[in-house]
Amino acid sequence: QVQLVESGGGLVQAGGSLRLSCAASGRTFSSSAMGWFRQAPGKEREFVAACSWSGAIADYSDSVKGRFTISRDNAKSTVSLQMNSLKPEDTAVYYCAGYSGPFYRLTSPPPYWGQGTQVTVSS
Repeated sequence: QVQLVESGGGLVQAGGSLRLSCAASGRTFSSSAMGWFRQAPGKEREFVAACSWSGAIADYSDSVKGRFTISRDNAKSTVSLQMNSLKPEDTAVYYCAGYSGPFYRLTSPPPYWGQGTQVTVSS
């Protein structure tokens, strides 16, 4: 059983910053790739960022590249998403995701998901 719990969402003005955190339970966290997805109102869920088991390899969607940074602390079993220069278009429910292997896949959805945390960016 794998559990992922997000925190850190909230309301922020455009240009501001937020840091999301995801606490994970499970013996294989340190050897699993992790990611972040989001779903905006009226839109389908989309990929945001992912990193390999060690955090050495990461990918970002074009819409957040240069503004968001994914990181992880395997000793604490957490993964974070630092979001800077936020835009109203970033408003969405953000989901923490866990992959079944050490490297993430961008061609299929990951098997484990958190409950989501709301991020609202006002103009």
